[in-house]
Amino acid sequence: MSPQTLETQRVVIVGAGLGALYAALKLAPHPVLVISPERLGEGASSAWAQGGVAAAMALPDSPQAHAQDTETAGAGTVDAAIARLVTEDAKARILDLTTLGTPFDRDRAGGYVMSREAAHSVARVVRVKGDQAGREIMETLIAEVRRSPSVQVAEGVIASGLAVEAGRVTGVWVERADASSGRVLIRTPAVLLAGGGSGGLFAVTTNPPRIRGQVIGMAARAGARIADAEFVQFHPTAIASGEDPAPLATEALRGEGAVLVNSRGERFMLSRHPDAELAPRDIVARAVYLERQAGRAPALDTRAVLGAALPERFPAVAEACYQAGIDPVLQPIPVAAAAHYHMGGIAVDARGRASLAGLWVCGEASSTGLHGANRLASNGLLEALVFARICAEGIAAHLPETAAPEIRLVFPEAQDTGDETAVARLRAAMTDGCGVVRDAAGLVRTLEIIRDIEAAAQSETLLNMTATATLIAAAALARCESRGGHFRSDYPKTDPVQAERRFLTLEEAREIRARALEKT
Repeated sequence: MSPQTLETQRVVIVGAGLGALYAALKLAPHPVLVISPERLGEGASSAWAQGGVAAAMALPDSPQAHAQDTETAGAGTVDAAIARLVTEDAKARILDLTTLGTPFDRDRAGGYVMSREAAHSVARVVRVKGDQAGREIMETLIAEVRRSPSVQVAEGVIASGLAVEAGRVTGVWVERADASSGRVLIRTPAVLLAGGGSGGLFAVTTNPPRIRGQVIGMAARAGARIADAEFVQFHPTAIASGEDPAPLATEALRGEGAVLVNSRGERFMLSRHPDAELAPRDIVARAVYLERQAGRAPALDTRAVLGAALPERFPAVAEACYQAGIDPVLQPIPVAAAAHYHMGGIAVDARGRASLAGLWVCGEASSTGLHGANRLASNGLLEALVFARICAEGIAAHLPETAAPEIRLVFPEAQDTGDETAVARLRAAMTDGCGVVRDAAGLVRTLEIIRDIEAAAQSETLLNMTATATLIAAAALARCESRGGHFRSDYPKTDPVQAERRFLTLEEAREIRARALEKT
């Protein structure tokens, strides 16, 4: 056996967020290896989630009403069966997390304290300490994983490729996260990808620095089908402090009654949508983007509804503001639209299976059909929980219960590729031409830049990023309408004929790119 190849009966889980850790626990007693780029709890979008988990926990709410709100927000492309599957399982996931020790906010009678967020018809977002849901859930899961004898964690390691034989995934290529090593192939009976979305492909984002579409691109390069790639959600209230990534002012603030104003003091959402600040995210994000483009400095004003209570009720927001020199108790919080969540991803069926045998996907890296063109707020963590359970059950059904020794990873040395400049160029191109407002000329220009970066790429990681960027831009160019998170200024209306999910392989996306560049 080559020293660069390791054989194991452990299921390899790529990612260290909520979906990855929950799946690892649900797979017990099957042995699992979790590939984590950083120390558990660091660098995963899940830990940064502020709002909470959407779930119909008690009357008058219901899973049916939750599913209906999900479909409405999704702008015509939600898979109704998946929406029902996820919303019907939501309460059970919250109760399970509670049993594990997650300290959800409770009232004196023991009921869950619910927040209302944009496009929800009722208050149904289960939260922790106001805006600490992601961090607290992750801390609970990390503690359980650390105690689990069936789970081995490889920290400081990234996955950079999939091994495929006869249409089946047979292994994962891994390397050191600091790009200082060569690759090692881990052969495994099953792979679960749960490594996040693509927000970091854009220059203005709320995502952790390592969440740049690598997992989606890795699967696409191996031949997996990708769905809904064009639908990227931009959060309307990232704190405009100039930080990268941008801190988030949770949507729960608007649920509490905070309002969006511009430098003239105008509450500009009143003229944009009947629900004003609680309109669907795409509408609010475009309004914030256009105010900023017009030089009218949009800001979120919490003073009238929260005032001095904001630091206690929303500590993460307050801390981010204070670090940026903003006092949210005394002044409005400057905001900008930032890439936040990728509704698209690796296409999976209702069992979490990708188009390649031996490959399962959950969380933001997947595209289940739940989110459609515009994710309903706080459905992201919920989907990760539900499909982590589904994937774990599906994987376990295909594996014998067997012990597996811990894996010892020894990497060959390699030179740093120095891709930082290319990554910065890629992120700028995606923001400029494939951002909140798109048109054909900008998308073609973006595809040309991606092609040039791809041709000169020195690392597998950068090639994974350019693969996902190609899929997003090509799908956006092919969808000649505006729908949900995808807005084309040259096709500003929604076309009922195009109300369907779109599926692409990387080869097909490159063909779209080639045809577009031939015309320029």
